[in-house]
Amino acid sequence: MTSAKLVLDPAFTVAPVNRRTFGTFVEHMGRCVYTGIYEPGHATADEDGFRKDVLELTQELGVSLVRYPGGNFVSGYRWEDGVGPREGRPRRLDLAWHSIETNEFGLDEFIRWCAKAGVEPMMAINLGTRGVQEALDLQEYTNHPGGTALSDLREQHGASPYGVKLWCLGNEMDGPWQIGHKTAAEYGRLAAETARAMRMIEPDLELVACGSSSSSMPTFGTWEQEVLRESFDFVDYISCHAYYGNDDGDTESFLGSAVNMDRFIDAVTATADAVAAERKSSKRIDISFDEWNVWYGDRSRRTDGPGDQWEVAPRRIEDEYNVTDAVVVGNLLISLLRHSDRVGVACLAQLANVIAPIMTEPGGPAWKQPTFHPFAITSRLAAGQVLRVETDSPTVSTAKYGDIAAVDAVATYDEGKLAVFLVNRSTEGPIEITVDVSRIGVTTVAEAVIVHDEDRLATNSADQPDRVTPQPVEAQLQDGKLTVTLPAVSWSALNLSTD
Repeated sequence: MTSAKLVLDPAFTVAPVNRRTFGTFVEHMGRCVYTGIYEPGHATADEDGFRKDVLELTQELGVSLVRYPGGNFVSGYRWEDGVGPREGRPRRLDLAWHSIETNEFGLDEFIRWCAKAGVEPMMAINLGTRGVQEALDLQEYTNHPGGTALSDLREQHGASPYGVKLWCLGNEMDGPWQIGHKTAAEYGRLAAETARAMRMIEPDLELVACGSSSSSMPTFGTWEQEVLRESFDFVDYISCHAYYGNDDGDTESFLGSAVNMDRFIDAVTATADAVAAERKSSKRIDISFDEWNVWYGDRSRRTDGPGDQWEVAPRRIEDEYNVTDAVVVGNLLISLLRHSDRVGVACLAQLANVIAPIMTEPGGPAWKQPTFHPFAITSRLAAGQVLRVETDSPTVSTAKYGDIAAVDAVATYDEGKLAVFLVNRSTEGPIEITVDVSRIGVTTVAEAVIVHDEDRLATNSADQPDRVTPQPVEAQLQDGKLTVTLPAVSWSALNLSTD
């Protein structure tokens, strides 16, 4: 058996754990909203039509923040279609996902849903087909206390100011698929002017400029540089989006996906800091990693019917996740936590049905995908300060990333409580891991769980919702050394305390 060694010291910290790391994403796409979080007439539906089974799972998942309403959807969206009495709301063509949007669920419903779920709303603005004035109208309706046309309209709809502080200035505007796609110079100027105007109303808003849709985009790097040169003074974050899959069967590289995320984050922060240096500015632009997940293009159910039909809430990219996918998701969370000094927001995309940790059937049950578990456990245990982890690990050869560490890890420490998150990225066999915690003084292993299965393709379903669940793993703590053996392709969380 091979072995790995890790060293932890509470004096060597990265940054405080940011609760916004555990955000997710609700887009008007497929069945995320309709028959996902919202289904009037369902046995669990409340007075607003929200599925209470999904609300409970959202709370168990540990979600802190939700980005809405898109995604590609937002670039053709008219926010005013989704407020006020439902009987007066128009049905529209959604060009992004080739669907019919009924607008039965809109801004007013989303804010009520957030309150019930106990999450912070993150609003995206349409800068595809719209511009500065429409953004200001949405802001006035959403946040202004009253005494103006749109704030009074909100009050007529029975709502107090929503107080949304975090806003995305468009979505993936570098992508040719995006409605209203723009060059970096065009978008950067529009983002700057929109942000400048919004701050005239509320100077303390937090604003996110669109970064590259992925690090594989041909304009990656130059896009961030040009956008920030235009908007640097008016925004707080630049966005990152990344999806990882195993469509080509290269499991070793797939298990190393967090290496790509690490490099992506480092590249974008370097670019942002370079723009700051050009401007001789001490301001720091952080990252909103507001779309990330595993996504399989080849096995996604794209539609219930023929592709040329316009349907309401057709099935779109309803990936069925397996154990290996869950291990990768757990490792991506390790990467995000490791970069807590620069990643201020992160959103798992999406929450329900659409490449999601939560699945539902119309009129039927809701259940957890395997990817639900590492997210929920990490959200529950991560607290205090993120610690730097010194790792001595065997390596794994990958086609995409070269030789990478077989063991990846991050840890958090908070007032006598230590959480260690570990992944064995090897497909070959178990690794015995020894963690030196002697400088921390923990004495008890309060919890030790693992996500692993001999069948790496095992999944959950409506009929077998608990086929894949976290299981106890043996971990021993003696003389300041924590020892655990992780089988190949596994993710684990260890919770230790001084009690």
